[in-house]
Amino acid sequence: MIALLDYDSGNIRSVEKALRKAGAEVVRARTPEAMVGAAGIVLPGVGAFDDCIHAMERQGLLDAVRAWIAADRPFLGICVGYQALFERSEEFHSHAPGLGVFPGSVVRFQPTVEMPNLKIPQIGWNQIHLSQPKCPLYRGIPEGSWFYFVHSFYPRPTQADIVATETTYGPTFASSVWRGNTFATQFHPEKSQENGLRLLTNFVELAESNASQGR
Repeated sequence: MIALLDYDSGNIRSVEKALRKAGAEVVRARTPEAMVGAAGIVLPGVGAFDDCIHAMERQGLLDAVRAWIAADRPFLGICVGYQALFERSEEFHSHAPGLGVFPGSVVRFQPTVEMPNLKIPQIGWNQIHLSQPKCPLYRGIPEGSWFYFVHSFYPRPTQADIVATETTYGPTFASSVWRGNTFATQFHPEKSQENGLRLLTNFVELAESNASQGR
């Protein structure tokens, strides 16, 4: 069973549908108690960083997520659910501290000399390049595969060894991270057709394998 954290994020229905298609039994979790018995949890997100953090805090989910990740249990963050893992965000002069799982900040895209007219937000398909080909989330997904992005901000990790994939849109940025059983993507696997379904299936299977081994 996968617990899908429900803090009124706008894309939860599409993530739930995609997880079910990937073979998961899904329960929406609005409280820490609803996470009990889950093999893995997914934190989706669209919208503002502060809204995500404040909503999770009101529902008691912030500390529950920190404890879950600290125990190295399977976790997948998507879009703002990825950004929330970091210490802080530049978005709207944010004052809300992030989960602080990884050191680093969430920053806004800026035009570059090569792309002075960079359109912000990035909306559409872009390629990922595997920094860690052995990351289990990308099993069966070829180098250079295309995924769907919608974002104006992206995390800038200070630890290079957690970067699982990179993507170029103006600057080259960390489009996903991996440490232990913690994974997070800036792109939306639920909108990324075959590659996204493969990624979600990999996560579901990893969570099930961990659960069967009592982890």
